[in-house]
Amino acid sequence: MTKDVLISISGLHFDMEGDNGNGEPVEIITPASYYLKNGKHYVLYDEVVEGVPGKIKNTIKITDSDMFEIRKSGIANTHMVFERGKMNMTSYETPFGEMMVGIHTRNITTEVEQEKIDVHITYALDVNNEPLADCEIDVKICPIRREDGAVVGS
Repeated sequence: MTKDVLISISGLHFDMEGDNGNGEPVEIITPASYYLKNGKHYVLYDEVVEGVPGKIKNTIKITDSDMFEIRKSGIANTHMVFERGKMNMTSYETPFGEMMVGIHTRNITTEVEQEKIDVHITYALDVNNEPLADCEIDVKICPIRREDGAVVGS
């Protein structure tokens, strides 16, 4: 895969109070940089938060089919670890305050091909030891293509 990629992160968050099966959609599509180092996949991208000056630098690390990590630094700071069948706790610092986040990863599926990486994660999210939501997230990474179909950076 090329260094210049597009990353698409989309998902649903289902309120623990019951939302009649309708999840709250979340989606971001942005250019990113991709690296493969020591058998691990890295994706780096910046995120802007509406109404807040500054940005968040994100680093995704895909270790294998059982682990996915996101590090955020800048106006928000955290290290979220998604590990199949495990609960991981992390401090999540935002411009609005700090909270403890618990991530109980139920399942991760990872498909790595020459021109794309697809990851699907299902997990439960706790905030300050209170169940908040059941979540699903899909991450798709693919080369950026020009209008003529050529891959940028190749």
